[in-house]
Amino acid sequence: MTPAMRTGPGPSSGTPAPARLLRAVGPPLSSLPLAAAVRGAVALATPLLVGVLTGWVFPSVIAAIGALWAVGQDGSDPYPSRVGRFVALGLSASLGLAGGELALRSGPSAVVTVCLVVAALVAGAIGLRGRIWSVAGMHLLLGVTIGGGIPVPGPWWQAPIALFAGVSFVLVLSSAPWLWQRHHIERAALLAVFRAASTALAAAGTPGAAETRRHLTDALDNAHQAMDRHLTSSRRQPPDARVEPLLRAFRLAVRLGEAVTTLQWEARPLPAVVSRAPLVMSARLLPVRKNGDVPVLPDFGPHSPGLHALAQLSVAADAERVDTALAAPASPRPTRQAHLRYAVLLALCVLAAQVCADLLHSPRAYWLPMTVAFVYKPDFGPVFRRALNRCVGTVVGAAAIGAVSTAVHGTHAIIGVVAFFGALMAVGVRHHYALATTGLTAVVFVLVDLLGDHRALYGARMLDTALAAALVLVVHFVAWPRSAVSRADSRTQAALAAAHRYQDLSPTVGPDRRHALRRAAYRQLADARRAAVHARREPVLRGAEPPDWERAITSAEELCDAVTARALHAAPGPAAPTTVTVASSDAM
Repeated sequence: MTPAMRTGPGPSSGTPAPARLLRAVGPPLSSLPLAAAVRGAVALATPLLVGVLTGWVFPSVIAAIGALWAVGQDGSDPYPSRVGRFVALGLSASLGLAGGELALRSGPSAVVTVCLVVAALVAGAIGLRGRIWSVAGMHLLLGVTIGGGIPVPGPWWQAPIALFAGVSFVLVLSSAPWLWQRHHIERAALLAVFRAASTALAAAGTPGAAETRRHLTDALDNAHQAMDRHLTSSRRQPPDARVEPLLRAFRLAVRLGEAVTTLQWEARPLPAVVSRAPLVMSARLLPVRKNGDVPVLPDFGPHSPGLHALAQLSVAADAERVDTALAAPASPRPTRQAHLRYAVLLALCVLAAQVCADLLHSPRAYWLPMTVAFVYKPDFGPVFRRALNRCVGTVVGAAAIGAVSTAVHGTHAIIGVVAFFGALMAVGVRHHYALATTGLTAVVFVLVDLLGDHRALYGARMLDTALAAALVLVVHFVAWPRSAVSRADSRTQAALAAAHRYQDLSPTVGPDRRHALRRAAYRQLADARRAAVHARREPVLRGAEPPDWERAITSAEELCDAVTARALHAAPGPAAPTTVTVASSDAM
């Protein structure tokens, strides 16, 4: 492998404890998603304004709770994905709220506890099956928690309908741009690929080349997710005229990734005109104006094999069609044993939280199990980091709303406060879980106050959050301490297998199959690297350090880079490794 493509070793196990703690809290805020912030403010303020104007305060507050949860699941993914996620959220949360309400109205508190445990078992059983199932399971449990912990006047069916209305309102706000920007998300994802390719070419021959190639892989993964629906439908019928340019751009972007990898593998600096080539391609394929000037790509000069491939692509950008049929690469799924274990542990945590809540705060004992439902989501990232951020966000949010409530009076002013913290939560959803929790905590305090609970519970809720987080961490790390390590192991082994499959089959298959194999390998290597990062952020017992996944993943990436370069007849270089392995954590 070329020196420019090598990266340093994995994270050091000797990092000081304060640095580990700061790293666990997460990265700093980098940019502000204004559209999401506006949606968050409008989504939470509007139901409350309607309630004030109509006198239907309780249904409007329940609708605001639904909107609050939906803002927590808003995103910038393709609109069909959002619709599916919001519908699953609304249906499951409404079903859970109805079940919790009926259990609360039945009389004995034991019925509420049984309902919570059953909901936790269901949520855990489906929670690791994918994003939509995970969201549905968590909000089923949240619905039962709120329904069983907050008495709501009126018929039992009124609150679930109001909750679903709040979720539907956020769905409309989030998906409305589809009406006038039909393929904006797909276009933006594709443009990001060409920009990442330009950056990667500019970094060729430098120590940062490997990192830019990984950013290109991430951009291709995002574009593949955005275009997957169109790719699938195009295999069944001719694509719409508005979709065809996007499909051409994606298929060429896949081939561009191969050419960029080859040029980086050659490990020599490139002229500036080369790094501008992807931008010129994107301007040709996805012009801002239909009748604008088409940029001209200057001659690259003497061609290496990598430059020759890039030059061919620049010509293909003007061609009628670039044929590359790709299916979205899949990641390995958790085993049935993992599903069962998570379901049982989540149910145990919820049961323990409900018992503690009944002893400490009955009635309205909902904060502890609600916190467990939010925190114990290993598929959303490191459990330790999530618990820590939850505690930090709750303390800051409670302190903030406590300070604001002493200075702000009047219903409309309170609604303005809700709008502000709703916007803050929407920003946090995209950048930092502690920030999202800060906004959510402040809004929940206001909504609960509007429901008639005027007790001063700031300190109690901070303690409840810390207790729930502690319950989750104790149960999880006692009964399932190696979950993140096992996940990183399985993802790494699957990624290494994909890399070797690409190496073995690449010389014998056609271009379409080669592109699919390469995309699958790089996608799984990226997933494995993320799983390794998550596992590093979880506490480990002294003397039980996990294997060096990063080194194996880096070697496999270099193997794939070499295979890609050879596929384009790259100049001979140092021999590529033929075997890449990583020791299983179970053997250590």
